[in-house]
Amino acid sequence: MNYQQIKQLDDEYGAKTFARYPVAIERGQGAELYDTEGKRYIDFGAGIAVNIFGANDEEWKQAVIAQLNKIQHVSNLYYNEAQAKLSELICTKAGARRVFFSNSGAEANECAFKAARKYSYLKYGAGRNKIVALKNSFHGRTLFTLTATGQDAFHRYYDPFVGGVAIAGCDLESVKKAAGRDCCAVVIECVQGESGVTELPAAFVKALSEFCRENDILLIVDEVQTGLGRTGKFFAYEHYGVAPDLVTTAKGIAGGLPLGACLFYEKTQDVYAPGDHGSTFGGNPVACAGSHSILSRITEEFLLEVQGKSAYMRAKLKGFDGVAGVTGLGLMIGLDLKEKTAKQVAQDCLQKGLLVLTAHERLRIVPPLNLTKTQMDEGLSILKEVLK
Repeated sequence: MNYQQIKQLDDEYGAKTFARYPVAIERGQGAELYDTEGKRYIDFGAGIAVNIFGANDEEWKQAVIAQLNKIQHVSNLYYNEAQAKLSELICTKAGARRVFFSNSGAEANECAFKAARKYSYLKYGAGRNKIVALKNSFHGRTLFTLTATGQDAFHRYYDPFVGGVAIAGCDLESVKKAAGRDCCAVVIECVQGESGVTELPAAFVKALSEFCRENDILLIVDEVQTGLGRTGKFFAYEHYGVAPDLVTTAKGIAGGLPLGACLFYEKTQDVYAPGDHGSTFGGNPVACAGSHSILSRITEEFLLEVQGKSAYMRAKLKGFDGVAGVTGLGLMIGLDLKEKTAKQVAQDCLQKGLLVLTAHERLRIVPPLNLTKTQMDEGLSILKEVLK
């Protein structure tokens, strides 16, 4: 099918929930994608930080095919090898005690929020159930996670929202005021991606971690976009030297297949019992097999390469005309623009063969983590030309 045929079908039958760019991606290899008309693009978006090893990754593909040749789905009423092996791998890499697999980042956060409330209920009884999130955060589109998203634009139309959630500023006094005496957890993103790729101040995160520890308030770190090597560490919280009680992740975990994970650490490892939570498709063996092939390659050597690529790209970007500032961590990069809007720059880049993302008024760059220097230079050259 060509672009117009695809667009016509989507316009007629698709729910109008996405503002799409005028292109239909058909295939790709690594950080290079091709549309239905054969045009080539350098990918600085990775499916919104999902394809961390790019498109059509051979090792991932073989792992998925091998599992498909066995069985495509197993109910969670039974054990399956792919899920068990992935549980061991991700817990070992993350230093976690247990993991629950879901289908998305929003579901992973939902799992963490419920776990925090149960932990507090078992220890302190009813009423200590408030979850504090930060202004400009984004945690998902279920009603619970949307309630905990600190952006007013997402709170239109859908009230009443879930009770027992408060939004605080990114400073300790604001968190303390919002928490009060009935708080069970605080949830943060070390880099707030959807609202502008803004990293939290290190002093604030350290102080918040200490406050949570002293008051037996669980610290939940949402690593849906920042996790799995994106910032040059396995998880972004490692840059801050803190120890969370629950960590959620998704996006890059399974090479493009739907999978999310909620990781439980010492305090929370035994909070759930059979029947407390569940998922039909969570921990699907095909997704888990694909994920194992991805996570097994996120080594210390690989993370050092990500750090090197980040330093190279950031140094180049800081010298571009039209760039007022560079934010974020690792290969999760935000650009403050001087004149052009982020949307206009993204559209102009698309015309010239570069895919980039926006995050409110900022440009967002989250490429495959294994892109080459040649691909970096080609993409940066296009962006430089557009920004002139």
